[in-house]
Amino acid sequence: MTVLAAVLALLGSLFFALGAALQQFEAAGTAGPGLRRLLRRPRWLLGGLAIGAGTALHVVALAYGPLTVVQPMGVASLLFALPCAAALHRRRVRPGELGAAAVIAVGLVGLVLVVPEHSGTPYLGTGEAVALLAGATAAALVLWVLARRAAPTGRAVLLATAAGVLYGATATLARVLADGNRELWFLAAAPVPALIALALLQRAYAVGHFGVAFAALQVADPLTAVAFGALLLGEPLPTGAASTLTALAAAALTVAGTVALARTTPMSPAPGAAAP
Repeated sequence: MTVLAAVLALLGSLFFALGAALQQFEAAGTAGPGLRRLLRRPRWLLGGLAIGAGTALHVVALAYGPLTVVQPMGVASLLFALPCAAALHRRRVRPGELGAAAVIAVGLVGLVLVVPEHSGTPYLGTGEAVALLAGATAAALVLWVLARRAAPTGRAVLLATAAGVLYGATATLARVLADGNRELWFLAAAPVPALIALALLQRAYAVGHFGVAFAALQVADPLTAVAFGALLLGEPLPTGAASTLTALAAAALTVAGTVALARTTPMSPAPGAAAP
């Protein structure tokens, strides 16, 4: 069953990567990739379906295997996404890009593995939920303001990070709802940060630096969810010298890989190339 869970999670990562690459291809190079405009593009919608399929496979994988096996497999989406996007843009993936992505993947796996499992039932009161949404919104707003004045690479990173923070908040609410929380307004509020995150992510993709934008999303989303889980749900953080050192080393690898990926060539359509 553990092997099956790993295979399902890996397949889910492939679908998620393909969907992200398709959506970035549609958003790249547009002055203002509004969701209304993108919703009229079949390839962008196909990307959304692929992301949905990847998410569903990941959830099914969690039913067959432990979190410590399934979650690291999700990191593979970063390694899958770069070749998918490069094929759409009709360019080759440079070894440096894959190398930087691999460093980020190793760092993320290290961070995931040092987080202890939590067997208790998560509970979120009304005050904590308001604090969750307010904190995520405030952080995303600050990142959005900074992105407006940043250079293209920095803008892609900041916008994708803002999207990751909001997705992390959505994941925290979803975890509480999945464990039987009956607060009706939680269910109504959960899609709001996700939709705002989707819009921010399309703006990050439009910059053209797909690799670093997708990497920033993959880093910010789980780290935000872990932080909110620890602060609001009482979930444990790594303890002990060995776990702390591992977490610091993994974080350093993740940052180094992201910086290296930010220095790569923007992934935008080649001049005069017809859409595949």
